[in-house]
Amino acid sequence: MKHVIGVDIGGTKCAVSLARADEGSRPVIVDKVKFPTEVEKGPQRGIGAILEGIESLLHKNGREAREVSGVGIACGGPLDSVGGLILSPPNLLGWDEIPIVELVQKRFGIKATLQNDADAGCLAEWMFGAARGYKNVIFLTFGTGMGAGILLNGRLYSGTNGMAGEVGHTRLADHGPVGYGKEGSFEGFCSGGGIAQLAATKALERLQRGETVSFCPSAEHLPTLDARVVAEAARAGDPVALDVYRTTGRYLGRGLALLVDVLNPQIIVIGSVFRRAQDLLWPAAREVLEAEALPRSLRACTIVPDQLGDELGDYAALAVALVEPEGP
Repeated sequence: MKHVIGVDIGGTKCAVSLARADEGSRPVIVDKVKFPTEVEKGPQRGIGAILEGIESLLHKNGREAREVSGVGIACGGPLDSVGGLILSPPNLLGWDEIPIVELVQKRFGIKATLQNDADAGCLAEWMFGAARGYKNVIFLTFGTGMGAGILLNGRLYSGTNGMAGEVGHTRLADHGPVGYGKEGSFEGFCSGGGIAQLAATKALERLQRGETVSFCPSAEHLPTLDARVVAEAARAGDPVALDVYRTTGRYLGRGLALLVDVLNPQIIVIGSVFRRAQDLLWPAAREVLEAEALPRSLRACTIVPDQLGDELGDYAALAVALVEPEGP
């Protein structure tokens, strides 16, 4: 038995977990602290809170740093996992070349490892979740953004310089919602933000024609739309909301078909929005996927929602602590 620490860094909040890790089983989270990232206050505020969080967990649970075998850090990219640097992620403005691994190791003397959140999520689902027992795995975040973690032949694939898996940047249409800085991208159509953009566009079209939209009574509500609100309206039968999710589902199917054909995975695990709205997304996605993907490759691939759910971020960071990914 050993203890590990996981640090999940997000644009709005961070979490630090202390877990007991027994060989061959999912880690047991002993204690956890959460706190706002407060990006507007600069990186020193966030980094300081992370270090204090590790310190407080150790003290509260009567553990010495030498009793912890590793610290895993999961963070949105871009980052340099080999050098241990956070490199200006879009949701962490001002976090430019932050040597997070060095800072943790100097403070506590514990080996630390950094990995982007999609790769970390892939490791977690492979080690503890829906992808256990598989060798060729793709994990899609499908949350605020769309990124992928890729495991090939039982080894995490990071690419030549750590940029593998940036599927959100793939353009699926000439026009459409913007994601990852590109109109009509996979992330534009298939992310929480993309669904909100689609909903706003379709709702505005109806409002300008003098029609009513149940989830958006007036143009003043357009900036507040999000995927959850639209999903609730879709389940209540709103035709605009249903059209939004059908559109997203179709482009999800198109993106999945590309991944199935190019990488021939055994399983694709999809997180966040897909897990919560599979009933709205999957019918259209499956129709397009079956029409577009190579049948032999598709028959070999299982597509499922993530199994770790709302705890995925915690287990992703802990997975990084337990398994240091292979370098490029």
